[in-house]
Amino acid sequence: MASPLILDFPPHLGAPGSADAPFEPVLPLDELPLGAMARITRGDLDVLVVHTEAGLVAVEDRCPHMSAPLSAGRLEDCTLHCPLHRGAFDLRDGEVVTFPTTGGLTADGEYRPTWTPEGKTPKAPLRTDDPKAQARALTRVRRLRYFPLRVTGDVVEIAWPR
Repeated sequence: MASPLILDFPPHLGAPGSADAPFEPVLPLDELPLGAMARITRGDLDVLVVHTEAGLVAVEDRCPHMSAPLSAGRLEDCTLHCPLHRGAFDLRDGEVVTFPTTGGLTADGEYRPTWTPEGKTPKAPLRTDDPKAQARALTRVRRLRYFPLRVTGDVVEIAWPR
């Protein structure tokens, strides 16, 4: 199998501790065909390695909204769809493609209200006396966090923070 491209990511979105971390083998390249995702766990850190049409990429395997495992979601081209709250994220730049249904704050602090998918019963407006609703309104949807990745021979390697 020819080595696929490695997706570049914005340097400011690198996972903490990964910039100077040593590369470690995580899986054989032939176990990650185009369109596949693989969850790799070490200690309490879960990383999702994805083979998109644009190349290979490694991100934290948690939704930047409420930490659901993105590996349980679905991949559509370079967009990763979270299995909860209908959030979607662009693997090329870490940006939100579809804001989660629960609403909340964007990575830049802008408030987005809750929304209802077509065909579903509309959600009630935000109640200021409900602590759970207030917590949802203050939940920040961050951008994806990336891990440096490379292919050596036929093995995918990730810069794994210690």
